[in-house]
Amino acid sequence: MDNPDAGAQKRSMTTDTDIVIVGGGLNGPALALALGDAGFDVTVIDALQAGARGEDAFDGRGYALALASQRLLKAIGVWGAVAENSTPLLEIRISDGKPGTGPGPFVLEFDHAEIDEGPMGYMVEDRFLSRALAGAVEAHPRVTVLSGETVVAQAVEGSTATVTLASGRTLSARLIVGCDGRASGTARRAGIDRWGHDYGQTALVCAIAHEHPHHGVAHQFFMPPGPLAILPLPGNRSSIVWTETTEDAARVHALDEALYLDHLRPRFGDFLGDISIAGERFTYPLNLTVAERFVDDRVALVGDAAHGMHPIAGQGLNAGLKDVGALAEILTLAKRRGEDFGRRDVLDRYQQWRRFDVMQMVLATEGANRLFSNDNPILRVARDVGLGLINAMPGIRRGFIREAAGLTGDLPKLLEGRQI
Repeated sequence: MDNPDAGAQKRSMTTDTDIVIVGGGLNGPALALALGDAGFDVTVIDALQAGARGEDAFDGRGYALALASQRLLKAIGVWGAVAENSTPLLEIRISDGKPGTGPGPFVLEFDHAEIDEGPMGYMVEDRFLSRALAGAVEAHPRVTVLSGETVVAQAVEGSTATVTLASGRTLSARLIVGCDGRASGTARRAGIDRWGHDYGQTALVCAIAHEHPHHGVAHQFFMPPGPLAILPLPGNRSSIVWTETTEDAARVHALDEALYLDHLRPRFGDFLGDISIAGERFTYPLNLTVAERFVDDRVALVGDAAHGMHPIAGQGLNAGLKDVGALAEILTLAKRRGEDFGRRDVLDRYQQWRRFDVMQMVLATEGANRLFSNDNPILRVARDVGLGLINAMPGIRRGFIREAAGLTGDLPKLLEGRQI
């Protein structure tokens, strides 16, 4: 005799999609492409309207992609769309000093020629990377993008996770992935708390046009209020991430361009000749925020939704793309073994893989910021001598170069340039 409840049970087990990704920035689309290539049906929920990402106008925002991150983008079919607009990072020069006095006596230099793999990474403008990812997910046969939508509720019942959108639409899936930033609604709705603190610093971000070529050299100049990063863009332009105390940053950001440059020049120096502002100016308050756990029942967090740290090492997006590679690999292998890929024990493998590396990065950025963002004369001598000693030890220096290129640790296959 037929079971009258069988049809209802079967319907309750069906889902609209395999995986819902909340967040259409950079990590969300990258994960969607990796999962789509592995045979998952994926739906990306993007709060912005279609076409809003990757505007044509230059605004100066860019990312220092480690070599491993570039390999992931190539593996998911995106790098070809941005390669011609990228700048290889051939050298990194790290120095300590004060505004107007120039760098200290010791400079730590990383040269890509000391490793076999090639450039340590690439600078890519936000407009090109965002556009390439948006175009790729729109074209992928297994990825659906819902633009102009936000999630207002989520629930888990048995083997199904459900999200409710502001439009009233509901979607069911085996897994929800939060790629929705430091104030992640996905994490909050799952009851995942966060810890961290405010740095009392703000990053001033813009692009600078300069008279002399940069030759693919990136600079990190540590000053008492915080570091100034000068990152090469195509042509005679560089992106800067200039950290000041929150109060001073607000005051500088409010100045007109001429006065803004008057404050920047003593910090920037004249090694690239005359400078001018190219594009818009932005500010980003800096804080540390780490989710107490990266997973919950049928929920996983990726990128800033899981961990947001100080930009002192420029590893924010790179850490997020490591999450992408690790989660995509865990889910793909689980699916191939016939496991329920959304189960907590499967997701715990992702958390175990990524959490230790993230905490190491948090401790490193915390320590570097505390060590360098001050004017203590004893610490200044110690860190200058330390920079000089590391620079004089080729073996240790090469280790730092490989770390900057993202080539150390237990890497996901995509970050090695391999398919899962």
